[in-house]
Amino acid sequence: MAFKSRLYINFPMLLRVIGWLLMIEAGFMLVPLIVGLLYGENETLAFIISLGVTAVSGGIMMSLRPKSREMGKREAILLTGMTWVILSLFGMLPFLLSKTHLNVTDAFFETMSGFTTTGASVLDSLVGVPKSVLFWRCVIQWIGGLGIILFTLAVVPMLNYQGGMQLFNAEVTGITHDKLRPRVSYTAKGLWLVYICLTVLLIVLLAFSEMDIFDAVCYGLSTMSTGGFATSDMSIGGNSLYVKIVVVVFMFLGGVNFTLIYRSVTVGGMHLWKNTVFKSYVCLIVACYFLLCLNLTVRGLVRSVADLTIDPLFQVVSIVSSTGLTEPDFPDWGPLAVVVLVVMMFVGASAGSTSGGAKIDRIVILFKFLKNEFYKMMNPNAVTTVCINGKGTSYVLVQKVLAFLFMYVVVVMAGGVMLTLFGMPLVDSFFCALSAVSNTGLGTEITGLSGNYSLVPAGAKWVLAFCMLVGRLELYTILLLFSPSFWRK
Repeated sequence: MAFKSRLYINFPMLLRVIGWLLMIEAGFMLVPLIVGLLYGENETLAFIISLGVTAVSGGIMMSLRPKSREMGKREAILLTGMTWVILSLFGMLPFLLSKTHLNVTDAFFETMSGFTTTGASVLDSLVGVPKSVLFWRCVIQWIGGLGIILFTLAVVPMLNYQGGMQLFNAEVTGITHDKLRPRVSYTAKGLWLVYICLTVLLIVLLAFSEMDIFDAVCYGLSTMSTGGFATSDMSIGGNSLYVKIVVVVFMFLGGVNFTLIYRSVTVGGMHLWKNTVFKSYVCLIVACYFLLCLNLTVRGLVRSVADLTIDPLFQVVSIVSSTGLTEPDFPDWGPLAVVVLVVMMFVGASAGSTSGGAKIDRIVILFKFLKNEFYKMMNPNAVTTVCINGKGTSYVLVQKVLAFLFMYVVVVMAGGVMLTLFGMPLVDSFFCALSAVSNTGLGTEITGLSGNYSLVPAGAKWVLAFCMLVGRLELYTILLLFSPSFWRK
């Protein structure tokens, strides 16, 4: 009994909820299956088997009848971590069974990269990859953009009463989690409504370009989720100026707090421009854009108007939003461009968006805190506070931000060290670790390794997959599972 009181976790309820999630994942597998049928591909069998295995497993878990349906914070944290791993294990089945012929390590890496919207790939080339598989890669990115648990909160009302807020806090990124409505299910529905509307609008706009409808849908899903999976080896580089402008706008929107977008639409656009974080987000993009323009000019790489307008802006927005799409000639932009890239990867965009990185919200608080500390050195008796949107921020929240940023650096450093132990070059190891934790997914062409994660050792791929998950769930949700205090009542 003493053992039970220390380690009791409502596992039957956790498995029942995971069953719901697997049924939802099986439902999403229907979409690439239909795509395969429309294009007459032989890969439909792979999706039929994957769908069947996922649905049967989910049905078995859903049939469990727990004695209690209560879920506390511990169950919410454990469920969130388990969900992303289990859904990746089932989501990798199409990669294993299709003619991509990926092994377990590569298939899991590709799937985790998709769900976490990292966008790193182990596929050497997309030539010959079935359209159904390409579509599935974009679908899992779109699901992971806002999060499968958030989707479940919107469509499964019972979770609103059984740990819904804990689940919301465990998955949604950010320092604080503002609800749009009193019930967390209404908040989830509101956020998904914004997400779906923006995705549909993007697909429609892309469909008016030279893209066919398949590419328009795929790039719509991967761009709005700021994931970056492409349907061709050329990625977005071979498309028109119109496509690049549309993609830039929606990558930018993907980096904005969706709660802020929702309120701006319902209340008014001025609400957006009064937000400190949004203004900082815009200023960061403008500053990095001018730095890259200056760099291109000094290096003599300006050959057309696009070289000083859309190309550097596209690159800045892509990296800040963690979409990870790059210009074909970016490796020639020099060391200053790499430094700007690393800073943008670390900072990221706004909390509550689909982007990765440490989030600009925390960087704003850090700089305001440092400014106050410098002021207090000259005025020891002064009472200062960190103000965001004209309101004071509690010191407890500032401490949480400082602790998070410290842990973020520690995780990147630890990941880099682990990768070096698997034989990767030192610079590439830390670059890849930062890329994975920030969910940016850039390859390592710039740092010397030949640009594709298929060349990374198998053990290093598991380390990177773990870093992607830790970064997507903002450190604590996963790292807490390794704390002995978590398992004690």
